[in-house]
Amino acid sequence: MSGLAWVRLDTAFPRNHKVLAAVEAKDGHRAMFVYVCALAYAGEQGTDGFLPRPALPMIHGRQADADRLVDVGLWQLVNGGWQINDWADYQQSNEETKRRKARARAAAEVRWGSHPADA
Repeated sequence: MSGLAWVRLDTAFPRNHKVLAAVEAKDGHRAMFVYVCALAYAGEQGTDGFLPRPALPMIHGRQADADRLVDVGLWQLVNGGWQINDWADYQQSNEETKRRKARARAAAEVRWGSHPADA
């Protein structure tokens, strides 16, 4: 898999003004759960923060949750789905992830690849 094994979540996340605006609204806590699931989905899938419209049910979301996240400025509506705002500011890009994994594989090959197999 080319995606991230984990995503970053700022420790100040619960007091972010956008989060506070979302949770004040009806079903706002639900929308914030969808937001966190979206971070995990985008990281796992290596989409650099893009959420295709068909993925919404897979992240436990409803259209109302997506609308709320757009309204408070955590997502942007884009062609075919949504983009998580500021993804690149907090998460490693898919290309960076691929390069890092390739370097790790090469280093492991250098370290372990030239050793004779145990008989």
